[in-house]
Amino acid sequence: MAATDFKDYYSILGVSKTATNDEIKQAFRRLARKYHPDVNPGNKQAEAKFKEVNEAYEVLSDAEKRRKYDSFGQYWKQAGQGWPSGGGTNVGFEEFDFGKYGSFDEFLNDLLGGFGRSGASRSSTGSQTYTYRTTPRSTGFSGFDGFGDFSNFDTATPSASLDTEASIKLSFAEAFNGVQKRISLGNETIEVRIPPGAKSGSKIRVRGKGKTSPYNQQRGDLYLKVELLPHSFFQFEGDNLVCEVPITPDEAVLGAVIEVPTPDGSVKMNIPAGIRSGQTLRLRGKGWTLPKGGRSDQLVKIAIASPKELTPIEREYYEKIRDNRSFNPRSHFQQVKL
Repeated sequence: MAATDFKDYYSILGVSKTATNDEIKQAFRRLARKYHPDVNPGNKQAEAKFKEVNEAYEVLSDAEKRRKYDSFGQYWKQAGQGWPSGGGTNVGFEEFDFGKYGSFDEFLNDLLGGFGRSGASRSSTGSQTYTYRTTPRSTGFSGFDGFGDFSNFDTATPSASLDTEASIKLSFAEAFNGVQKRISLGNETIEVRIPPGAKSGSKIRVRGKGKTSPYNQQRGDLYLKVELLPHSFFQFEGDNLVCEVPITPDEAVLGAVIEVPTPDGSVKMNIPAGIRSGQTLRLRGKGWTLPKGGRSDQLVKIAIASPKELTPIEREYYEKIRDNRSFNPRSHFQQVKL
């Protein structure tokens, strides 16, 4: 752990160094409620603060860890591991005066012959290099147990997030109307209510069904990522639903009133005379359920479908139309050139 990484657990919890166990517990509960991810969804700073508060409580609520932390500050984890002897000489600390040192590094430099007088010094042992950094200390060395391996001084392992993520597949009907689903989580089966309006990529938060903290047995949250199964008629374009509706040539020329499927049943829609293939008409408020209430629109893309088989009378009339047609959709081709 680097000097700049030193954490004052008392300051983090907002208690004095003489605080009782009850005072530490009360401070932890107050801060845990304030910074808990459930209260601050998506707030990374609050999440980091919550982990820091947990770390401080884990150390100060344990009598042995607190004693070492009070004695050795940032080096409390290395305390009590035993100092390796060198050259067959044992080093005893029972009557050593640690009070004369202002920092752990001053003690090391004096004991090992000095690693330099500036902010950081290095010592190599075999293929490994250890770094010792000078940092001010507010506590003495009373109750010293000894020193061990220093190879982890500059490392820190943050607590892993307790939140987990899984995927859930829904049909268009389930997602549009909302549905109750049973989800298996290892040995646990839970009931999950999916609210109306979920889309592919939506995340459903299930509180308290994530991983369990080894420190306080609190559980994180489960996030279910929605995947919609394909639909034969409807697709999405942003929040709107999109569909393609075929019409006949005479409906395109003369206009018509047709029925169009929507999520909650068919509705009548006016086709204006002279519509072109590929044009889009809008059914307002007939699209997808929106999370904040209301409905999006349904966009109807028109496709003019020509019949492949004709009755004799249909063929006769189509031939008459062809022979008497005045409209030429390609008349402008005469002006097209490179």
